Amino acid sequence: MKHKFLLAGLLLSAGALTAQAQTPAKKVLTHDVYDSWKSVEADSLSNDGKYLLYAVNPQEGDGVLHLRDLSQNSSKVFPRGYRSGFTSDSRFAIFQIKPTFASTRQAKLKKKKPEEMPKDSLAILDLTKGTTQYVARVKAYKLPKQNGEWLAYHLEAPLATKAVNDTSKTKAASSTSAAAKAPAKGAGTGAAKKEEGTQLVLRHLPTGQEYQFDRVTDFLFSDKGNRLFFVKAEKDAFHKGGVFAFNTSARKTMSIDTGRVTYKNLVADKDGEQLAFVSSKDSTGKDIRYFQLLHWAAKDNRARVIADTTFKGMPAKWMVSEHAQLGFSDKGDRLFFGTFPRPIQYEKDSTKLEEEKVSLDVWTYRDPLIQPMQLKQLEREQKRSFLAVYDVKGKKIVQLATPEIPDVSLNPGRTADVAVGSSNVNYLLSVGFDSPSRQDAWLISLKDGSRKLAVKDTRGTPRLSPGGKYLYWYEPSDSSWKAMNVKETKPVNLTKKLKVAFYDEQNDVPTLPDDYGLTGWTKDDQYLLVNDRYDLWRLDPDGKAQAVNITDGYGRQNNLQFRYLSLDPSQRVISSEDRLLLRTLNLKTKDAGFYTDYVTKSGAPQKVMMEPYSFSSVRKAKNSDRLIFRRASFREYSDVWVTNTNFNAPQKVSNANPQQSEYLWGNVELVNWRSDDGVPLEGLLFKPENFDPKKKYPMLVYFYERNAETLHNYRAPAPSASTINIPLFVSQGYLVFVPDIIYKDGYPGESAYHSIIPGVQSLVAKGFVDEKNMALQGQSWGGYQVAYLVTRTNMFKAAMAGAPVSNMTSAYGGIRWESGMSRQFQYERTQSRIGGTLWEKPMQYIENSPLFYVPKIETPLMMMANDNDGAVPWYQGIEMFMAMRRLSKPVWLLVYNGEAHNLMQRKNRKDLSVRMSQFFDHYLKGAPEPAWMKKGVPTLVKGKEYGLELIEEPATATPTPGQQPATTTTATPATIR
Repeated sequence: MKHKFLLAGLLLSAGALTAQAQTPAKKVLTHDVYDSWKSVEADSLSNDGKYLLYAVNPQEGDGVLHLRDLSQNSSKVFPRGYRSGFTSDSRFAIFQIKPTFASTRQAKLKKKKPEEMPKDSLAILDLTKGTTQYVARVKAYKLPKQNGEWLAYHLEAPLATKAVNDTSKTKAASSTSAAAKAPAKGAGTGAAKKEEGTQLVLRHLPTGQEYQFDRVTDFLFSDKGNRLFFVKAEKDAFHKGGVFAFNTSARKTMSIDTGRVTYKNLVADKDGEQLAFVSSKDSTGKDIRYFQLLHWAAKDNRARVIADTTFKGMPAKWMVSEHAQLGFSDKGDRLFFGTFPRPIQYEKDSTKLEEEKVSLDVWTYRDPLIQPMQLKQLEREQKRSFLAVYDVKGKKIVQLATPEIPDVSLNPGRTADVAVGSSNVNYLLSVGFDSPSRQDAWLISLKDGSRKLAVKDTRGTPRLSPGGKYLYWYEPSDSSWKAMNVKETKPVNLTKKLKVAFYDEQNDVPTLPDDYGLTGWTKDDQYLLVNDRYDLWRLDPDGKAQAVNITDGYGRQNNLQFRYLSLDPSQRVISSEDRLLLRTLNLKTKDAGFYTDYVTKSGAPQKVMMEPYSFSSVRKAKNSDRLIFRRASFREYSDVWVTNTNFNAPQKVSNANPQQSEYLWGNVELVNWRSDDGVPLEGLLFKPENFDPKKKYPMLVYFYERNAETLHNYRAPAPSASTINIPLFVSQGYLVFVPDIIYKDGYPGESAYHSIIPGVQSLVAKGFVDEKNMALQGQSWGGYQVAYLVTRTNMFKAAMAGAPVSNMTSAYGGIRWESGMSRQFQYERTQSRIGGTLWEKPMQYIENSPLFYVPKIETPLMMMANDNDGAVPWYQGIEMFMAMRRLSKPVWLLVYNGEAHNLMQRKNRKDLSVRMSQFFDHYLKGAPEPAWMKKGVPTLVKGKEYGLELIEEPATATPTPGQQPATTTTATPATIR
């Protein structure tokens, strides 16, 4: 008997070994996998909750659109489908189909003209019959919000090879109007080319009947779908352009207005009974074009000019703006539009040649905004408009905004009789060094434009409550929520007496902290709902009733953070009776999930689910209790899941990356340690999948502020814009440590040192980190800290700093070119955390600048500083490079031409990813040195050679000064200065 069991055991073992041998070994992630890693996009439910659309797209190549019948548990796939949507009655799915990636690429190689490039198609899928119709060469489609019977799609221009009269059902679509809307630069100026329209097709989906309209440039459905409005371009004297409407009930087309040169900015009221637009009789070549505002009402079927330069209520010498967005109030009794002062018309100087004209910028200390900011905002200022309102019944114009009070906001629905005007005009000189910025706020009457100052010198943003009864804002100056009845002038502090903080308690920059956010308002402006760090609060805007903790302090007691999650995109107020769904995060474990609670009912929140995942994109079907959401962890991509409003039996629907199971991946855990100052800190440690605690692993240390709460985030293998791709390095046998950092004002570099180094040492003490082979990597603010750390310690064998600031004294006086702002605010009040000016704290600027301590550096350093970086001046990298080069320190600087702060072009991202791998593999794994590191890439061969080939060195090769031989893994002894 004993021998039988032994024989059986041997047979089982042999079988297990055979099975194991047949299981293919997992592969290591390489740079070759990027293009095939996919993402799920554009997931949406039909209103009845029966159908789900989502696209699975590779990072480069052709994607697939999936249609899922959730009731039948069946699927259909449509290659290259995108911009998908359902009709409001859930009977049809509409989507566009891209040309193949290969055909588009080939057309680009052949330098095809834009009109000759491959174009989209449109698919119309009948969900009840299961049939699909396709239309070629489509550029835009639209669906009405409340009528599922109609679809409008806009065709591309016919190819030149086709007959002029070929209107053969060749049709095309896109999710938004593709009418070219390239307004001329400059307020009221017109250098735009006259637009030629193409055919618009209106389709009655149940019957398939179609109506064609030629020369269309723009189109718009009313919300109810009772009318389709469209603009036609003028062809000749016999074919005038104009605005038209098609009545979908009567099936008739009517002319609204014709004979003008330009029609723009169509907007309809909610019922489709009114239309407004701006129009001009001036040619598109005029320097200044005068626009008029027109209003059409179905009841009399007549378009009237209701505003232009000469109308009563318009400020003197002001014009109707062609750039402002028009909008009706929910009731349709008001029409909002934009105006602006007529620009000065300068005569052209024909007595000078272009080369004789002076071009310069004049900077003066009296300028409210510095010249770079003015230049960056030039186009916006040229198109700036000032809000005005037209009383539809009273036929009266009221100007609301002015140059002195340029920003005016309305309550949701635009139903209140007052608006909020805000202005920072009196504080513009402090922009760039005073944060948060200051402003004044006024209450402005929509009836007569009268105004009264409501809030003086606030650092908050006063807004109107949904019902328009209250002005409310968070005031950073005293860290409190405030409200004011619009009929009174005295604000009420709503949170002053409460014993919890409503400001960010983890704020560690030398500026006033932000609030924890707003939950919303209940019906009739009864309660204002706000957040503290953990819980939700109910506040009486009059300050009379006692504040109530809606979640009963349960969040604070259990280290849970509750945040309201609305399931209705159109929701403006929160019901006091309905159950609230609360997005929940355990601040200790980082687990996430959902609880429920009520605004007015007492009792602790009720748990729905809490799991070691992150959750996002929760959406509910409009007419069903079906929900979809995304769930993710480091090991699990954020696929789509389906459930109901109780989250019962959730099921995974999509499976974007099944190939992940073929690769060595890894795991992540939350680690804890204390800073040198004794402050508890958290961080993330990523370990290889086959991690063995008895072995020693090379380790990369990456950081940027705080990242512990991203414990359950998925990180896809993808080419890097600036930082290491964690799954790739972990798959290749690296540990990756991501420590959190806490800061003290005036000591950003020291703070990083005292947070990161103890964290690294705590991991080294565990015995599985190869302390002789560790490296640092960071970008921007993280890049600065990398540059600083290598001046303080040589415990790291290599370091990579992307876009680092190396010299705070020179960077302080620079410009952030993408915004035109002075960099001073960053050092005095925000991320750089010095907390004072250069002349107030000169030594702290120097002590925190790596450049002044370059002689201490012994760590090989790779940097990236791109020559079109609008955030960090690229000369900061040059300063660091030149200093290290002067001292024969091993240093490399990558400058991607024309690139931004973080790489935008995929080809450059792939290139950087390869170079970072080569750099770290060389120093931490003893891999051969690439040619770009060994010999560089001379400008003579730029664009022809890239230096990515590896150079195998003989074991006896003499190392470059300051470097270890390419074949050795010996490290500089780990010491700390």
